[in-house]
Amino acid sequence: MTEEVPHHRVAIIGSGFAGIGMAVRLTQAGLRDFVILERADGIGGTWRDNSYPGAACDVPSHLYSFSFALNPGWSRTFSPQPEIWEYMKRVAGEHGVDRHVRYDSDVRAAHWEPEQNRWRIETTSGTVTAQFLVSGAGPLADPTYPDIKGLDSFEGRLFHSAEWDHDHDLTGRRVAVIGTGASAIQFVPRIQPLVEKLTLFQRTAPWVMFRHDRDITRAERWLYRNVPGAQQVARKSIYWGRETYVLGFAKNPRLLGVVERLGRANINRSVRDPELRRKLTPTFRAGCKRILMSNDYYPALARPNADVVTDGIVEVRANSVVTRDSSGAETEHEVDTIILGTGFQVSDPPIAHRVYDASRRSLAEHWGDDVQAFRGTTVNGFPNAFVLAGPNTGLGHTSQVFMIEAQIRYTMQALKFACRNRVDRLEPRPEAQRAYTEMVHRSMKGTVWVTGGCDSWYLNAQGRNTTLWPTFTWNYALRTRWFDPHNYDLRRAPSGRRPVPIGGESA
Repeated sequence: MTEEVPHHRVAIIGSGFAGIGMAVRLTQAGLRDFVILERADGIGGTWRDNSYPGAACDVPSHLYSFSFALNPGWSRTFSPQPEIWEYMKRVAGEHGVDRHVRYDSDVRAAHWEPEQNRWRIETTSGTVTAQFLVSGAGPLADPTYPDIKGLDSFEGRLFHSAEWDHDHDLTGRRVAVIGTGASAIQFVPRIQPLVEKLTLFQRTAPWVMFRHDRDITRAERWLYRNVPGAQQVARKSIYWGRETYVLGFAKNPRLLGVVERLGRANINRSVRDPELRRKLTPTFRAGCKRILMSNDYYPALARPNADVVTDGIVEVRANSVVTRDSSGAETEHEVDTIILGTGFQVSDPPIAHRVYDASRRSLAEHWGDDVQAFRGTTVNGFPNAFVLAGPNTGLGHTSQVFMIEAQIRYTMQALKFACRNRVDRLEPRPEAQRAYTEMVHRSMKGTVWVTGGCDSWYLNAQGRNTTLWPTFTWNYALRTRWFDPHNYDLRRAPSGRRPVPIGGESA
């Protein structure tokens, strides 16, 4: 006897901000026939997994939250990881979406079945089918491991910052840190006082600004809890302040000279040694790579037990890391622990290798190096599928949650339109997707992300920025405010029982 496969109107991959937000909006619209497929044993996504010492958000707390679930109880102006994770779990619980999560369900493959007009999703806990598929896997879900000769032969302890080994005591250790991204900027100051020797292997010096972080006072928290609109005012002021950053990033990069002077002042404030200052001073335009924020990163690297190595890594041996300078001379650095701060698989997300069209061609194969999606959300060739935090929806200046909510709003508009008009299949037209992508890349010309003189993970192999949104976020929100059926190929549902209406709309 064949086992019956559970079927849902909507299947959501992942339970980070995108997955939770999508689920809440479905619930509020009256649609409860959905499932969240989560590979771990708890919700939270990036903010569950990245528990390294010092993990925190670099966007102010009041803005880094859902618009429909403001949190008056943030303890600091920049929230630490445990608070963000607790916030996400609380929102999921209060809206009842945690009951829809299917844990330990890593998606192995999702196939579009045109005859049945559904997605068939195979997970580690079994198979489900769904009419609509929403990927909330996110770009910061899977860590990147560097291709370094001998890395797998290291006999000490090696781990990635996204998979922090909390059982490994770093006290008195000789620790190598490879990478200088946002995670390393945060955990390096926390581990430096513990270790005997900290060696930071730096390929490119980032721009690091002073972070104006402080405790949120008891009086402020009382105000946010008891005065209607007070926290909304704070949130909106932060939002519009952050939007002004686009003037430098995308409109006139010469304005970033002010940012660079502040960055150099931050170095000079903490680092007296001229050689170390030289190593830590970036050689590219601020904003070309993500601008980082820290008050204790430079002071930690100026301590006697810390060393910054800018020579290239040649190989890793059983108990050391070997580098080579410009003259060809090699140096062996003895270490017993290696921590990788080498980021995530952003430009080639693993989930794209697991989602297949009707001809069993993966989304990754469909994209190649030129990742693109209409409105950053839907992809030609993949009907009834939505990608949250998709191509060209990333940000370098403000809250990613804002963009995710704009995409969720667009997705909900599409689902409501389909229900209202008895459409059971929708897919963006190739010419609409092509025109949208060309518009995005025209807007990208002249921005700091393509002219700033750095090699960043924002760019693909052809030097095109397929990651970031090129202008103001309010512009994106306007573009995704309403579903645009004229840009889609639509199929009317066969006659028969109508689907349950969404959002109280008459079907």
